[in-house]
Amino acid sequence: MATRPQAHLLRSPTIWHWHWQLTAPTLLGALAFLALFWQPMMTLVRDWWSDPEAGYGLLLFPVAIYLAQRRGRLAASQPEPALGLALLAAAVVLRYLSGLAAELFTMRLSLLGAVGALVVCMAGWRQLWHWWLPGLLLLLSVPLPAVVLGSLALPLQLKASQLGAFLLEARHVPVRLSGNVIHLPGGSLFVTEACSGLRSIAALLSLGVLIGGVWLRSPWSRVLLVAATIPVAMALNGVRIFGTGFVVYFVNPALGRGMMHYTEGWVLFVVAFGLLSGFAWAMRRLEGWTTR
Repeated sequence: MATRPQAHLLRSPTIWHWHWQLTAPTLLGALAFLALFWQPMMTLVRDWWSDPEAGYGLLLFPVAIYLAQRRGRLAASQPEPALGLALLAAAVVLRYLSGLAAELFTMRLSLLGAVGALVVCMAGWRQLWHWWLPGLLLLLSVPLPAVVLGSLALPLQLKASQLGAFLLEARHVPVRLSGNVIHLPGGSLFVTEACSGLRSIAALLSLGVLIGGVWLRSPWSRVLLVAATIPVAMALNGVRIFGTGFVVYFVNPALGRGMMHYTEGWVLFVVAFGLLSGFAWAMRRLEGWTTR
């Protein structure tokens, strides 16, 4: 007897009008967000998929979403619509200006800024700070501009070439260094941008932030761990160039190319992960000792 009036209320125009009033702003806001930020979203996914220098973003993005879901909603946070709308307006202005300049990096930063503004609008600034680790991982997943990459790649190429040549000379391999080209009796090694270590530094930097955010508790230990990723990446990249030159000189020049060359990179990346994990374990023990 009581179910018929309830069904009649659900079918009444007043109830449907009330539901539409609630869902219409959300739907229109989502459509406006997609219309404004569709281009930076699609170009970012495209670079993750096709650019080897940015491929680690395919891993960072789902990890960031998982960590945000794991940390959950902060009970003490309250929505701040005024601040959130102001930040959203600033992100939209940045999106418009970056679109006029056709600058992808700033355009993608405006996308992250808009997402953060929506979090502040719906859950407050404290909730955004509560998700600092997922937000930082998302920021690191945005590829740097080509101008910055070009200015960083050449000095890293030269440093990696010098370190590789030094290690080869220490093993009594006759070498002659010309910029980023290592001349050997059996051939020459050209240290390209892919071998500069920039990709390793970017990936290990993200890995250091992830390990430090999950395992460590104090800010100083996290900073030390992230700072350690840069010399570790540069040293292991020099070891990679040394290993390539070693097998080219003593074994077979053909081993310096193809699968063997890429296998060395993956093996040394695993070694770098082990070194960072060991350093994080030591910092965790040091945190416990200082607490006691």
